Amino acid sequence: LEMLDIHPNIVVAATEVHFFDWDENYVKGIDWYRNLMPFSYGNQITIEKTPGYFTSPQAPGRIHDMNSSIKLLLILRDPTERVISDYTQVYYNRVESHKPVQLFEDIVIKNGVLNTKYKAIQRSLYDVHMEKWLKHFSLDQIHIVDGNTLIKDPLPELQKVERFLNLPSRIMSSNF
Repeated sequence: LEMLDIHPNIVVAATEVHFFDWDENYVKGIDWYRNLMPFSYGNQITIEKTPGYFTSPQAPGRIHDMNSSIKLLLILRDPTERVISDYTQVYYNRVESHKPVQLFEDIVIKNGVLNTKYKAIQRSLYDVHMEKWLKHFSLDQIHIVDGNTLIKDPLPELQKVERFLNLPSRIMSSNF
């Protein structure tokens, strides 16, 4: 979502904060979290991006406790592509570190069925995670961004985000 930083009414936190999903950060309190956010004016929206929030069991409730009317952006890509991409990244990291590598098929399939214990598959079971979020937030508070389209043709996706956030239209094709 760094691309949203081109909108004058949006400021984006510089790093993944992991406040709502890591207990060691959450216990530091909301003031600690706010101090990590960039300065913003009253007409600006601050956006913080930590992908781990989506799969975290505790993040939805903690975020709701902080702000029950918050608007959430969720970038999703094709779950199969996501699993393959995750495996490929791990594969090359292990090869570079001269560590043993398992075949993709041996990891994702166990005893002839999908291995849902494999973390990449767990993260890609979007319905399971979304169910947790919908216990705390209504669907009109969550905007799902098509990650594949965002990469190939960002303008329409970013314009949808502008509308979802009730922002004036400022992102144009000339920005790309």
